[in-house]
Amino acid sequence: MSDNEMQNKVTSGKNKSWLVGLICGVIGFVLCGIIMFMSMPSMMIVTKECKLGFEETVAVLEKRIPEHGWVVSGGQAMDMNKSLAQHGVDFKPRVKLVKLCNAEYAKSVLATDRHVSCLMPCTMAVWEGDDGKVYLSEMNMGLMAKMFGGNIAKVMGGKVVKDETAMLEGLLKE
Repeated sequence: MSDNEMQNKVTSGKNKSWLVGLICGVIGFVLCGIIMFMSMPSMMIVTKECKLGFEETVAVLEKRIPEHGWVVSGGQAMDMNKSLAQHGVDFKPRVKLVKLCNAEYAKSVLATDRHVSCLMPCTMAVWEGDDGKVYLSEMNMGLMAKMFGGNIAKVMGGKVVKDETAMLEGLLKE
């Protein structure tokens, strides 16, 4: 085999290695994207079982929220079952939405990022599962804050998460 033929084989092998590496990288990137897309819904909403009954959980939240400098929007939790019934829809498992707001935090976020106003006020859902247990669901503020960054990360990922953790202390099973 001549030097030129040997050089062509070496060059051809290097080109193939580079191409294989590129294809594997693209496949890995696509698979990672698919996994992230499929896991995002379960990561964005956090659901935990409550230690108390349905009405007791809602009552404790309505009491604790003002103790931490927040207000319950509308003065009380929104009863989804009553709301649906007003429109002729009968739904049995109980669901209440506790919409809460801290005016100073809201002002800070709205001053820089008004487009996230569609996520305000913060909402905690207390609901009965088909298994008869009581659950609380809420947005994963820490993850959401990281996704948005900037002032949203500072307010929602810091102060809001800290306050919500304090409000929920002792209410949820681990």
